[in-house]
Amino acid sequence: MDLEQAMRAAVRGTVAFDAGARALVTMDASNYRRVPLGVVAPRDADDVAAALAVCREYGVPVVPRGGGTSIAGQATGVGVVLDFTRHMRAIEHIDPEARTAIVQPGVVLDDLRAAAAVHGLTFGPDPSTHSRCTLGGMIGNNACGSHSVAWGTTADNVHELEVLTYGGERATLGRGLPGPLHDRTAAFADERLSVLRTGFPDLPRRISGYALDRLLPEHGRDLARAFTGSEGTLGVLTRATVRLVEPPAARALALLGYEDESAAAEAAHLLLPHHPLTVEGMAADLVSAAARESLPRGAAWLFVEMGGSTAAEARARASELCRHAAADGAKDHTVVSEPAEQRALWRIREDAAGTATRMPDGSEAWPGWEDCAVPPARLGAYLREFRALLGEHGLRGSPYGHFGDGCVHVRIDFDLLTPVGIARFRRFSEETADLVVAHGGSLSGEHGDGQARAELLPKMYGPELVALFGVFKDLWDPAGGMNPGMLVRPAPMDSNLRFDVLPSRASHPVDVEFTYPGDGGDFTAAVRRCVGVGKCRTSATTSTGGDSVMCPSYRVTGEEQHSTRGRARLLHEMLAGEIIEDGWRSEEVRDALDLCLSCKGCRSDCPVEVDMATYKAEFLHHHYEGRLRPRSHYSMGWLPVWLRAAAPYARVLNALARGPLAGPAKRAGGIAPERDIPALAHESFRAWWNHRALRQQAARPAGPGKAAPGTTVPGTTASGTTAPGATAPGTTAPGTTVVLWPDTFTNHLAPQVGQAAVKVLEAAGLRVVLPPKAVCCGLTWVSTGQLDRARTVMRRTVDALAPALDAGLPIVVLEPSCGAALRADLPELLGSGDPRAARLAASVRTFAQALEELAPGWVPPRLDRAVVGQTHCHQHAVLGDAAERRLRERAGLTGTLTGGCCGLAGNFGFEQGHYDVSVACAEEQLLPAVREAPAGAAVLADGFSCRTQLAELAGTPGRHLAELLAEALPDA
Repeated sequence: MDLEQAMRAAVRGTVAFDAGARALVTMDASNYRRVPLGVVAPRDADDVAAALAVCREYGVPVVPRGGGTSIAGQATGVGVVLDFTRHMRAIEHIDPEARTAIVQPGVVLDDLRAAAAVHGLTFGPDPSTHSRCTLGGMIGNNACGSHSVAWGTTADNVHELEVLTYGGERATLGRGLPGPLHDRTAAFADERLSVLRTGFPDLPRRISGYALDRLLPEHGRDLARAFTGSEGTLGVLTRATVRLVEPPAARALALLGYEDESAAAEAAHLLLPHHPLTVEGMAADLVSAAARESLPRGAAWLFVEMGGSTAAEARARASELCRHAAADGAKDHTVVSEPAEQRALWRIREDAAGTATRMPDGSEAWPGWEDCAVPPARLGAYLREFRALLGEHGLRGSPYGHFGDGCVHVRIDFDLLTPVGIARFRRFSEETADLVVAHGGSLSGEHGDGQARAELLPKMYGPELVALFGVFKDLWDPAGGMNPGMLVRPAPMDSNLRFDVLPSRASHPVDVEFTYPGDGGDFTAAVRRCVGVGKCRTSATTSTGGDSVMCPSYRVTGEEQHSTRGRARLLHEMLAGEIIEDGWRSEEVRDALDLCLSCKGCRSDCPVEVDMATYKAEFLHHHYEGRLRPRSHYSMGWLPVWLRAAAPYARVLNALARGPLAGPAKRAGGIAPERDIPALAHESFRAWWNHRALRQQAARPAGPGKAAPGTTVPGTTASGTTAPGATAPGTTAPGTTVVLWPDTFTNHLAPQVGQAAVKVLEAAGLRVVLPPKAVCCGLTWVSTGQLDRARTVMRRTVDALAPALDAGLPIVVLEPSCGAALRADLPELLGSGDPRAARLAASVRTFAQALEELAPGWVPPRLDRAVVGQTHCHQHAVLGDAAERRLRERAGLTGTLTGGCCGLAGNFGFEQGHYDVSVACAEEQLLPAVREAPAGAAVLADGFSCRTQLAELAGTPGRHLAELLAEALPDA
């Protein structure tokens, strides 16, 4: 019997030794990569014991893994990975009187915080990955977060831990508890009292090494505290009892602006006597220009949160702190007490872990010297010397982090692809370790040592204490089976780099179709964008700062392979060719991408802007090149062609689609049997437009100041008039002309949307023209990976619109997915070879953007009613919806549209095998919002897919914003 068979026979949980499962866990959020033999998701502690027994029998090492967001490499392993996120994620008990919670290791922090909030409590440590990190991972790394100045690290909030050693020994760890492990470790400490009392610096963020000083009698011989931060090298956590804290009833955020980063760092520790909840710092090089508008004047900022029993008290405490900060060097300050505004501002700080991975010029930056800590009063001096050291090595980085605790995060533009760059990475790390130690600091202030820093621990602790780390590990794990190569007897910091296995662009370029402008045309660099922070693994669509879209399929299935990160990992391994050996033909990658909705949510919600929809299109193009494709690629990928051909026979085809031929037709087209075939319009939008022009020509001959039909910008067709409306004289430029994009969906399936848009645009004083012939954005071919055909269609479209582009006319697009395709896919597929592509992309406007920009004085009709619905995924990700929100407000449409995804997503929800996932996506937010809508509320959905999903699943007709406004016009 081999290892896999033995594991399947012994374990009741999930056992996976296939290439795809292994590929998903080769990396965490660090620079490192190790290939495991298999992945086991145990159901309970007995399952863990059974898995360990099999590993002992076969001499295979083990690495426990939570959310996989570790930054030092400790969540990767070469043996069996124990995945606790699948089954062992129960909150077993909360005791509000004792203020404790009993949790399994796979519990996500935000889930614990939500459960504790019912009792007015929370778990104090809150790393920026709080929406996906697990309690087991937090205990393994001794995670901290922004509130550690108030509530300490995870180790400060651990009461008791139940663990299993590699040898099968069960133990409950705590302060002075009985048991063999406690006896052995107490004897270990008693033999070395002097070195344990003098060898550890007194720091709020000393995370490096084992906390052996916690074994001293004066510290209660707290073995749970000593185990916390051991990075899976001592044993496997199966249950934890953690302490909870009572947060203040109200909070206010004081934002303090400083002259520079050092000034902010030097001021941070002076705020601690005011008992803040947070003292977080970051400089301007991590803040976008748009975000800076919401911050006070300065080039660096401190985010200081103050609590109170009431909102007034919290704000008063924050204002008082600002006065003291001004006396200590703050240039400017502001206090924010509204919760939504605070969340939006915190998002700037929390996304730094991802945004820091790209320099302002787009070049890559990496962890490696990620989170050292120095005494808070030394932070300003340390940062000045650290910046100087960066300059000496020709490196760049943007420090940020927990300034109140003296802890600094930074991503640095190391070259980890060439021997020269890797050698510089080592030299810099060694010299920076010396600098940290010189300031009395810790090599790790939050994320642990792992492989990234453990080799340097002798600089901090000296050889005697580091040798004791090895002795301590051997007390627990004499066989060396727990996470070898981490923390104790570590692998070299410059080995196992995850980039080593990727093809070199110089010697082995990857031939691709898209241009990947943000990555220099390099698909490998595009895949490298994913640094593993795992923001796509959240189970909620409401993120810090607002609603998000990413990643709908993961939220439905909970499977790593259906997260953006999981798919990026599989693509990484596909390029590496070690585990996934068949390249573009890989079935593992195809299966993972199959449930990608191409919603593009990751393009905006991922901190590093991974664009999995583009990667999926690229993969499908190569995967099916020269081969028969799925039937849906022919039916829905070529939809614009079929709809044009079917238009003259709309009535007959609609009848057939509702009759006995519907089933065979759906099977032939690869369409889910649960779906209805959308009805064709009896009169297309273009046909309506042409008939309208003829009627206007007959009723109103051309005269001075009025253009007859056809006398317009070359290459377009016009209505020839400016319809009367509510526009005051002079509110738009005379003759302002817009090209209304007659997308396939509007033209053939929802012409009423186009008709409504014409009425509103003309009422606003705009002159509407259409392209002279059928044009297409190519979206359906892109989403099915038929990129050669998509490129051909796009080139024809650019040719057709050339006169309008030369005239500088804006292109108004009603269907968000088509607008996103024109704005993003078209220029990224056609590339810089045709400059018209970029001009076309820049000319695209949404309906609301066009009204706001081109008719700023137009007053929309007042509807004064509630709306519900969902912002279209592509609008959220590519086009933005700020203009839509402002237009709704001006029209008296109240209510907030939900985030997430409707689940239909173009062809996705129509394809066989996707119906259940499609429905589950809609059930997240959209359908509940519609069911709970107040009486008389309008259901707003600008996308055809969203309206179709609503009609089929809720029996509710969704409306485009243009339709609601058109119906309220004076002449409606």
